[in-house]
Amino acid sequence: MGNNLIFSAGLPIALAIVMIGLGLHLGVADFKRVATAPRAVIVALAVQTGVLPALAFGLVFAFALPPELGLGLVLLAASPGGVTANLFSHLARGDVALNITLTAINSALCLITLPLWTALGLAWLIGSEQAVPPPTQKIIEVGLLVLLPVLIGMGLRAWKPDLAHRLDKPVRILSTLILVALIAAAVVIERRTLATHALALGGVVLLFNLASLLSGYWAGRLARLGVPQATAIAFEIGIHNGTLAIFVALSVLQMPAASVAPALYSLAMYVTGGAFAWWILRQRRGSTK
Repeated sequence: MGNNLIFSAGLPIALAIVMIGLGLHLGVADFKRVATAPRAVIVALAVQTGVLPALAFGLVFAFALPPELGLGLVLLAASPGGVTANLFSHLARGDVALNITLTAINSALCLITLPLWTALGLAWLIGSEQAVPPPTQKIIEVGLLVLLPVLIGMGLRAWKPDLAHRLDKPVRILSTLILVALIAAAVVIERRTLATHALALGGVVLLFNLASLLSGYWAGRLARLGVPQATAIAFEIGIHNGTLAIFVALSVLQMPAASVAPALYSLAMYVTGGAFAWWILRQRRGSTK
């Protein structure tokens, strides 16, 4: 999927446009508020760096997955939240400032945690002691894709507030259309991957996806965070950077089979993420009646 023009060029461009839209209703005060309430960040990082990799290993052993396919699930669990987590949070009325903060922190922390968990996966599943260098260049690319467009949007809001207000609704509609287009394109492009591996791995990937979303949301709620903050954590935990996991599998480890789980997850998360966003919005509408 990463070699396809739609995803290698079109997806970053589309997401950059969406991220500009997110910045249109963000201000410096939003990020200051996050900094003064670090509990949400601590909860998200605890689930991301500790719970998810352990859950991935548990699923690998419980379903007796082949070693390289199982390693792909571990790579996915150890990868930070994807850029689209911010988009889903935006659509579900989550705390987007928290999402962006978590994406930035997770991307930096990933330089340590991703090689660590990957090395453990190689040792426990493959029996290899291969060293895994930190994917610095890919992390920098993710950071730029997240931060620069948001800063552009925030600048428009600061200097052109009327324009930012007028653009908010059209951007939300455009964001939804982009997600629908991505789902359709991904299914068409990766239909062979789905047909080959869906039965063997698809159920495990879907289970891990749902567990990621729900663990992030309920961890936030149990920590007495508001619904917008819990929603942000859910998407940060549940929408992984599958591209980064695929990059490590193919370019660093040179194990094509380890890229299958991230590829399947990258398809499933658009559908489950959209369904979860719909559920959150429905719950919030019900609570206001």
